[in-house]
Amino acid sequence: MKIVVQKFGGTSVATQQRREMVADRIIDAIDRGYKPVVVVSAIGRKGDPYATDTLLSLINNGNCSISKREVDLLLCCGEIISAVVMAETLEKRGYNVTVLTGGQAGIITNNDFGNAEVLKVETKKIMDLLYSGVIPIVTGFQGMTQEGDFTTLGRGGSDVTGAILGEALKAEFIEIYTDVDGIMTADPRIVPDAKVINRISYNEVFQFADQGAKVIHPKAVEYAMRGNIPLYIKNTLSNAPGTIITSSRESRNKIITGITHMSNRSQVSVHFNEDDSNEIFDILADNKISIDLINVFPKYKVFTVDTKDIYKVEEILKELKLEYNIINNCSKIAVIGNGMKGVPGVMAKILKTLNENGIKVLQTADSHSTIWCLVKDEDTIKAINLLHKAFEL
Repeated sequence: MKIVVQKFGGTSVATQQRREMVADRIIDAIDRGYKPVVVVSAIGRKGDPYATDTLLSLINNGNCSISKREVDLLLCCGEIISAVVMAETLEKRGYNVTVLTGGQAGIITNNDFGNAEVLKVETKKIMDLLYSGVIPIVTGFQGMTQEGDFTTLGRGGSDVTGAILGEALKAEFIEIYTDVDGIMTADPRIVPDAKVINRISYNEVFQFADQGAKVIHPKAVEYAMRGNIPLYIKNTLSNAPGTIITSSRESRNKIITGITHMSNRSQVSVHFNEDDSNEIFDILADNKISIDLINVFPKYKVFTVDTKDIYKVEEILKELKLEYNIINNCSKIAVIGNGMKGVPGVMAKILKTLNENGIKVLQTADSHSTIWCLVKDEDTIKAINLLHKAFEL
Protein backbone atom coordinates (compact mmCIF):
# COMPACT_ATOMS: atom_id res chain seq x y z
CA MET A 1 0.00 0.00 0.00
CA LYS A 2 1.37 3.39 -1.04
CA ILE A 3 0.32 5.99 1.52
CA VAL A 4 0.53 9.75 1.09
CA VAL A 5 -0.29 12.28 3.81
CA GLN A 6 -1.83 15.51 2.52
CA LYS A 7 -2.11 18.46 4.90
CA PHE A 8 -4.27 21.45 3.96
CA GLY A 9 -3.95 24.78 5.72
CA GLY A 10 -6.71 27.10 6.87
CA THR A 11 -6.79 29.21 3.69
CA SER A 12 -7.06 26.04 1.58
CA VAL A 13 -10.36 25.05 3.22
CA ALA A 14 -11.75 28.57 3.77
CA THR A 15 -14.44 28.50 1.04
CA GLN A 16 -16.46 25.90 -0.80
CA GLN A 17 -14.63 26.72 -4.02
CA ARG A 18 -11.29 26.07 -2.34
CA ARG A 19 -12.55 22.89 -0.69
CA GLU A 20 -13.43 21.62 -4.16
CA MET A 21 -9.82 22.30 -5.15
CA VAL A 22 -8.69 20.36 -2.09
CA ALA A 23 -10.94 17.48 -3.15
CA ASP A 24 -9.31 17.60 -6.60
CA ARG A 25 -5.86 17.17 -4.98
CA ILE A 26 -7.06 14.20 -2.91
CA ILE A 27 -8.78 12.51 -5.86
CA ASP A 28 -5.69 13.06 -8.03
CA ALA A 29 -3.60 11.19 -5.44
CA ILE A 30 -6.08 8.30 -5.54
CA ASP A 31 -6.00 8.26 -9.35
CA ARG A 32 -2.18 8.00 -9.17
CA GLY A 33 -2.45 4.87 -7.04
CA TYR A 34 -1.96 6.35 -3.55
CA LYS A 35 -3.99 5.95 -0.40
CA PRO A 36 -4.38 9.50 0.99
CA VAL A 37 -4.56 10.40 4.65
CA VAL A 38 -5.88 13.96 4.86
CA VAL A 39 -5.04 16.45 7.62
CA VAL A 40 -6.85 19.79 7.87
CA SER A 41 -6.38 23.00 9.81
CA ALA A 42 -9.19 25.17 11.15
CA ILE A 43 -11.05 27.16 8.52
CA GLY A 44 -9.51 30.51 7.58
CA ARG A 45 -7.53 32.95 9.67
CA LYS A 46 -8.21 35.41 12.47
CA GLY A 47 -11.61 37.04 11.95
CA ASP A 48 -13.09 34.02 10.19
CA PRO A 49 -15.80 32.45 12.40
CA TYR A 50 -14.07 29.15 13.19
CA ALA A 51 -10.39 30.10 12.96
CA THR A 52 -8.22 29.26 15.96
CA ASP A 53 -7.62 32.90 16.92
CA THR A 54 -11.33 33.66 16.60
CA LEU A 55 -12.18 30.83 18.98
CA LEU A 56 -9.49 32.03 21.36
CA SER A 57 -10.98 35.54 21.34
CA LEU A 58 -14.20 34.12 22.80
CA ILE A 59 -12.37 33.67 26.10
CA ASN A 60 -10.37 36.91 26.04
CA ASN A 61 -7.56 35.35 24.00
CA GLY A 62 -6.92 32.81 26.75
CA ASN A 63 -6.20 35.49 29.38
CA CYS A 64 -8.86 34.30 31.78
CA SER A 65 -9.32 32.03 34.77
CA ILE A 66 -10.22 28.98 32.70
CA SER A 67 -7.59 26.22 32.73
CA LYS A 68 -5.36 25.35 29.76
CA ARG A 69 -7.17 22.01 29.54
CA GLU A 70 -10.45 23.76 28.80
CA VAL A 71 -8.76 26.19 26.38
CA ASP A 72 -7.46 23.23 24.38
CA LEU A 73 -10.93 21.69 24.33
CA LEU A 74 -12.29 24.89 22.78
CA LEU A 75 -9.49 25.25 20.24
CA CYS A 76 -9.93 21.68 19.00
CA CYS A 77 -13.41 22.64 17.76
CA GLY A 78 -11.96 24.58 14.80
CA GLU A 79 -10.31 21.55 13.20
CA ILE A 80 -13.29 19.33 13.94
CA ILE A 81 -15.61 21.72 12.07
CA SER A 82 -13.14 21.96 9.18
CA ALA A 83 -12.75 18.17 8.91
CA VAL A 84 -16.50 17.50 8.88
CA VAL A 85 -17.15 20.19 6.26
CA MET A 86 -14.33 18.79 4.11
CA ALA A 87 -15.76 15.30 4.54
CA GLU A 88 -19.08 16.46 3.13
CA THR A 89 -17.32 17.87 0.04
CA LEU A 90 -15.71 14.50 -0.69
CA GLU A 91 -18.81 12.45 0.09
CA LYS A 92 -20.84 14.50 -2.38
CA ARG A 93 -18.32 13.42 -5.00
CA GLY A 94 -18.87 9.75 -4.18
CA TYR A 95 -16.00 8.95 -1.80
CA ASN A 96 -16.21 7.17 1.56
CA VAL A 97 -14.76 9.33 4.30
CA THR A 98 -14.30 9.05 8.07
CA VAL A 99 -13.36 12.02 10.26
CA LEU A 100 -10.97 11.35 13.13
CA THR A 101 -9.88 13.65 15.91
CA GLY A 102 -6.19 13.62 16.69
CA GLY A 103 -6.80 11.20 19.53
CA GLN A 104 -8.98 8.91 17.42
CA ALA A 105 -6.20 8.92 14.82
CA GLY A 106 -3.88 7.51 17.50
CA ILE A 107 -1.84 10.64 18.35
CA ILE A 108 -1.10 10.24 22.06
CA THR A 109 0.53 13.17 23.86
CA ASN A 110 1.60 14.28 27.31
CA ASN A 111 -0.62 16.68 29.25
CA ASP A 112 1.28 19.88 28.49
CA PHE A 113 -1.90 21.61 27.33
CA GLY A 114 -1.30 24.25 24.67
CA ASN A 115 2.02 22.80 23.57
CA ALA A 116 1.78 19.05 23.98
CA GLU A 117 4.54 16.64 22.99
CA VAL A 118 3.62 13.54 21.01
CA LEU A 119 4.49 10.38 22.94
CA LYS A 120 3.43 7.81 20.37
CA VAL A 121 1.19 7.23 17.35
CA GLU A 122 -1.08 4.20 17.23
CA THR A 123 -1.80 3.61 13.53
CA LYS A 124 -4.27 0.70 13.63
CA LYS A 125 -7.43 2.82 13.22
CA ILE A 126 -6.08 4.67 10.19
CA MET A 127 -4.67 1.53 8.60
CA ASP A 128 -7.99 -0.30 9.01
CA LEU A 129 -9.77 2.56 7.24
CA LEU A 130 -7.24 2.62 4.40
CA TYR A 131 -7.51 -1.13 3.85
CA SER A 132 -11.29 -0.81 3.67
CA GLY A 133 -11.10 1.92 1.02
CA VAL A 134 -12.08 4.81 3.29
CA ILE A 135 -10.33 8.21 3.25
CA PRO A 136 -9.40 9.28 6.80
CA ILE A 137 -9.66 13.02 7.43
CA VAL A 138 -7.71 13.86 10.57
CA THR A 139 -8.05 17.03 12.59
CA GLY A 140 -4.66 18.74 12.65
CA PHE A 141 -3.09 20.55 15.60
CA GLN A 142 -4.38 18.14 18.21
CA GLY A 143 -3.85 14.92 20.09
CA MET A 144 -5.11 13.21 23.22
CA THR A 145 -3.60 12.26 26.55
CA GLN A 146 -3.62 8.69 27.76
CA GLU A 147 -6.40 9.80 30.14
CA GLY A 148 -8.57 10.93 27.20
CA ASP A 149 -8.14 14.72 27.38
CA PHE A 150 -7.87 16.78 24.20
CA THR A 151 -4.53 18.55 23.71
CA THR A 152 -3.12 20.96 21.15
CA LEU A 153 0.38 20.81 19.67
CA GLY A 154 1.23 24.53 19.58
CA ARG A 155 1.10 27.08 16.78
CA GLY A 156 1.50 25.49 13.36
CA GLY A 157 0.61 22.15 14.90
CA SER A 158 -1.26 20.89 11.84
CA ASP A 159 2.08 20.64 10.02
CA VAL A 160 3.30 18.54 12.95
CA THR A 161 0.23 16.30 12.67
CA GLY A 162 0.89 15.72 8.98
CA ALA A 163 4.56 14.94 9.47
CA ILE A 164 4.21 12.67 12.48
CA LEU A 165 1.45 10.67 10.75
CA GLY A 166 3.65 10.45 7.66
CA GLU A 167 6.48 9.06 9.76
CA ALA A 168 4.26 6.62 11.68
CA LEU A 169 2.48 5.35 8.56
CA LYS A 170 5.74 5.12 6.57
CA ALA A 171 4.22 7.32 3.88
CA GLU A 172 5.77 7.60 0.44
CA PHE A 173 5.78 11.38 0.90
CA ILE A 174 4.01 14.20 2.73
CA GLU A 175 2.35 17.13 0.97
CA ILE A 176 1.84 20.42 2.83
CA TYR A 177 -0.66 22.55 0.91
CA THR A 178 -0.84 26.27 1.54
CA ASP A 179 -1.43 29.50 -0.40
CA VAL A 180 2.12 29.96 -1.77
CA ASP A 181 3.91 28.15 -4.61
CA GLY A 182 6.68 26.78 -2.39
CA ILE A 183 9.62 27.88 -0.29
CA MET A 184 11.20 31.01 -1.72
CA THR A 185 14.72 32.40 -1.72
CA ALA A 186 13.45 35.27 0.45
CA ASP A 187 10.16 36.72 1.63
CA PRO A 188 8.58 38.07 -1.60
CA ARG A 189 7.08 40.94 0.38
CA ILE A 190 10.65 42.06 1.08
CA VAL A 191 12.40 40.91 -2.10
CA PRO A 192 10.07 41.30 -5.12
CA ASP A 193 12.21 39.09 -7.38
CA ALA A 194 12.47 36.20 -4.90
CA LYS A 195 12.13 32.81 -6.59
CA VAL A 196 10.71 29.42 -5.63
CA ILE A 197 13.35 26.91 -4.53
CA ASN A 198 12.74 23.65 -6.41
CA ARG A 199 14.64 21.37 -4.04
CA ILE A 200 16.01 21.97 -0.56
CA SER A 201 17.48 19.81 2.21
CA TYR A 202 15.86 19.08 5.57
CA ASN A 203 18.68 20.94 7.29
CA GLU A 204 18.27 24.04 5.15
CA VAL A 205 14.50 24.23 5.51
CA PHE A 206 14.83 23.60 9.25
CA GLN A 207 17.08 26.66 9.38
CA PHE A 208 14.52 28.63 7.36
CA ALA A 209 11.71 27.68 9.73
CA ASP A 210 13.80 28.10 12.87
CA GLN A 211 15.04 31.53 11.80
CA GLY A 212 11.68 33.12 11.20
CA ALA A 213 10.44 31.99 7.77
CA LYS A 214 6.84 30.88 8.21
CA VAL A 215 6.92 28.09 5.66
CA ILE A 216 6.57 25.00 7.83
CA HIS A 217 6.78 24.13 11.51
CA PRO A 218 10.34 23.13 12.55
CA LYS A 219 9.02 20.06 14.37
CA ALA A 220 7.34 18.88 11.18
CA VAL A 221 10.70 19.02 9.41
CA GLU A 222 12.27 17.12 12.31
CA TYR A 223 9.74 14.28 12.08
CA ALA A 224 10.00 14.02 8.29
CA MET A 225 13.80 14.01 8.49
CA ARG A 226 13.71 11.34 11.19
CA GLY A 227 11.66 9.11 8.92
CA ASN A 228 13.57 10.23 5.78
CA ILE A 229 10.24 11.02 4.12
CA PRO A 230 10.16 13.60 1.30
CA LEU A 231 8.11 16.71 2.09
CA TYR A 232 6.44 18.80 -0.60
CA ILE A 233 5.31 22.40 -0.08
CA LYS A 234 2.60 23.14 -2.66
CA ASN A 235 -0.09 25.68 -3.48
CA THR A 236 -3.67 24.43 -3.34
CA LEU A 237 -4.69 27.15 -5.79
CA SER A 238 -2.14 26.52 -8.56
CA ASN A 239 -0.44 23.70 -10.44
CA ALA A 240 3.06 24.92 -9.55
CA PRO A 241 5.36 21.96 -8.79
CA GLY A 242 6.25 23.40 -5.40
CA THR A 243 9.34 22.71 -3.30
CA ILE A 244 10.53 19.22 -2.42
CA ILE A 245 12.40 18.77 0.86
CA THR A 246 14.70 15.75 1.09
CA SER A 247 17.98 14.69 2.67
CA SER A 248 20.02 16.29 -0.12
CA ARG A 249 19.88 19.79 -1.56
CA GLU A 250 19.35 20.68 -5.19
CA SER A 251 22.44 20.04 -7.32
CA ARG A 252 23.46 23.51 -8.48
CA ASN A 253 26.32 25.96 -8.43
CA LYS A 254 24.84 28.45 -5.95
CA ILE A 255 26.38 28.21 -2.50
CA ILE A 256 23.48 30.06 -0.86
CA THR A 257 19.93 28.70 -0.92
CA GLY A 258 18.03 31.60 0.61
CA ILE A 259 17.79 34.37 3.18
CA THR A 260 15.40 34.93 6.06
CA HIS A 261 15.32 37.03 9.21
CA MET A 262 13.95 37.45 12.71
CA SER A 263 12.98 40.88 13.97
CA ASN A 264 12.34 42.03 17.55
CA ARG A 265 15.84 41.15 18.71
CA SER A 266 17.85 42.97 21.38
CA GLN A 267 21.63 42.75 21.73
CA VAL A 268 23.10 42.54 25.23
CA SER A 269 26.78 43.16 26.00
CA VAL A 270 27.84 42.22 29.55
CA HIS A 271 31.22 43.36 30.88
CA PHE A 272 33.06 41.45 33.61
CA ASN A 273 35.75 42.20 36.13
CA GLU A 274 37.92 39.33 37.40
CA ASP A 275 35.80 38.93 40.53
CA ASP A 276 32.43 38.95 38.71
CA SER A 277 30.32 35.82 38.48
CA ASN A 278 30.64 33.95 35.21
CA GLU A 279 27.28 32.18 35.51
CA ILE A 280 25.07 34.66 33.69
CA PHE A 281 24.00 32.10 31.06
CA ASP A 282 22.89 29.64 33.76
CA ILE A 283 20.88 32.35 35.50
CA LEU A 284 19.16 33.38 32.27
CA ALA A 285 18.34 29.74 31.53
CA ASP A 286 16.87 29.31 35.03
CA ASN A 287 14.60 32.25 34.22
CA LYS A 288 13.54 30.59 30.95
CA ILE A 289 15.14 33.29 28.80
CA SER A 290 16.37 31.97 25.45
CA ILE A 291 19.55 33.51 24.05
CA ASP A 292 21.36 33.22 20.73
CA LEU A 293 24.19 34.77 18.68
CA ILE A 294 26.50 34.15 21.62
CA ASN A 295 30.05 35.56 21.50
CA VAL A 296 32.30 35.05 24.54
CA PHE A 297 35.46 37.05 25.22
CA PRO A 298 37.72 37.20 28.32
CA LYS A 299 36.24 40.46 29.60
CA TYR A 300 32.73 40.49 28.12
CA LYS A 301 29.99 38.41 26.58
CA VAL A 302 27.59 39.40 23.81
CA PHE A 303 24.27 37.73 23.02
CA THR A 304 20.79 38.47 21.72
CA VAL A 305 17.35 37.86 23.19
CA ASP A 306 13.79 38.36 22.08
CA THR A 307 12.89 41.98 22.80
CA LYS A 308 9.92 40.87 24.90
CA ASP A 309 12.42 39.44 27.43
CA ILE A 310 14.75 42.43 27.62
CA TYR A 311 13.19 43.99 30.72
CA LYS A 312 13.59 40.74 32.62
CA VAL A 313 17.20 40.45 31.41
CA GLU A 314 17.91 43.98 32.59
CA GLU A 315 16.47 43.25 36.03
CA ILE A 316 18.76 40.24 36.38
CA LEU A 317 21.83 42.19 35.30
CA LYS A 318 21.04 44.97 37.77
CA GLU A 319 20.61 42.45 40.60
CA LEU A 320 24.01 40.98 39.74
CA LYS A 321 25.49 44.51 39.66
CA LEU A 322 27.03 43.87 36.24
CA GLU A 323 28.01 46.53 33.74
CA TYR A 324 26.05 46.09 30.53
CA ASN A 325 24.89 47.72 27.32
CA ILE A 326 21.67 47.02 25.40
CA ILE A 327 20.82 47.78 21.76
CA ASN A 328 17.13 47.37 20.97
CA ASN A 329 15.29 47.32 17.61
CA CYS A 330 17.56 44.79 15.92
CA SER A 331 17.01 42.07 13.32
CA LYS A 332 18.91 38.83 12.87
CA ILE A 333 19.49 38.04 9.18
CA ALA A 334 20.20 34.40 8.34
CA VAL A 335 22.00 33.51 5.09
CA ILE A 336 21.37 29.79 4.57
CA GLY A 337 22.90 27.18 2.29
CA ASN A 338 24.52 23.77 2.60
CA GLY A 339 26.71 24.78 -0.33
CA MET A 340 28.73 27.21 1.80
CA LYS A 341 30.36 24.39 3.79
CA GLY A 342 34.10 24.47 3.18
CA VAL A 343 33.85 27.42 0.79
CA PRO A 344 36.10 30.32 1.80
CA GLY A 345 35.06 33.95 1.58
CA VAL A 346 31.30 33.72 2.18
CA MET A 347 31.38 35.72 5.42
CA ALA A 348 33.76 38.21 3.82
CA LYS A 349 31.39 38.73 0.89
CA ILE A 350 28.43 39.28 3.25
CA LEU A 351 30.31 41.83 5.35
CA LYS A 352 31.73 43.62 2.31
CA THR A 353 28.30 43.86 0.68
CA LEU A 354 26.73 45.36 3.80
CA ASN A 355 29.61 47.63 4.79
CA GLU A 356 29.97 49.11 1.30
CA ASN A 357 26.30 50.07 1.42
CA GLY A 358 26.43 51.77 4.79
CA ILE A 359 24.87 48.97 6.85
CA LYS A 360 26.52 48.43 10.21
CA VAL A 361 26.84 44.81 11.30
CA LEU A 362 26.50 44.63 15.08
CA GLN A 363 27.37 40.96 15.49
CA THR A 364 27.92 37.77 13.49
CA ALA A 365 27.86 34.02 14.04
CA ASP A 366 28.08 31.04 11.73
CA SER A 367 27.65 27.30 11.36
CA HIS A 368 28.34 24.89 8.49
CA SER A 369 25.17 25.97 6.67
CA THR A 370 24.13 29.36 8.09
CA ILE A 371 25.70 32.76 8.65
CA TRP A 372 23.90 35.20 10.91
CA CYS A 373 24.29 38.97 10.94
CA LEU A 374 22.69 41.32 13.44
CA VAL A 375 21.66 44.71 12.02
CA LYS A 376 19.38 47.55 13.06
CA ASP A 377 15.72 47.08 12.15
CA GLU A 378 15.72 50.01 9.75
CA ASP A 379 18.47 48.31 7.68
CA THR A 380 16.78 44.92 7.41
CA ILE A 381 14.93 45.24 4.10
CA LYS A 382 17.87 46.91 2.38
CA ALA A 383 20.31 44.31 3.72
CA ILE A 384 18.24 41.33 2.59
CA ASN A 385 17.80 42.76 -0.92
CA LEU A 386 21.53 43.51 -1.21
CA LEU A 387 22.52 40.00 -0.14
CA HIS A 388 19.88 38.39 -2.36
CA LYS A 389 21.38 40.25 -5.34
CA ALA A 390 25.02 39.69 -4.29
CA PHE A 391 24.56 35.90 -4.19
CA GLU A 392 22.44 35.91 -7.40
CA LEU A 393 19.50 34.15 -5.82
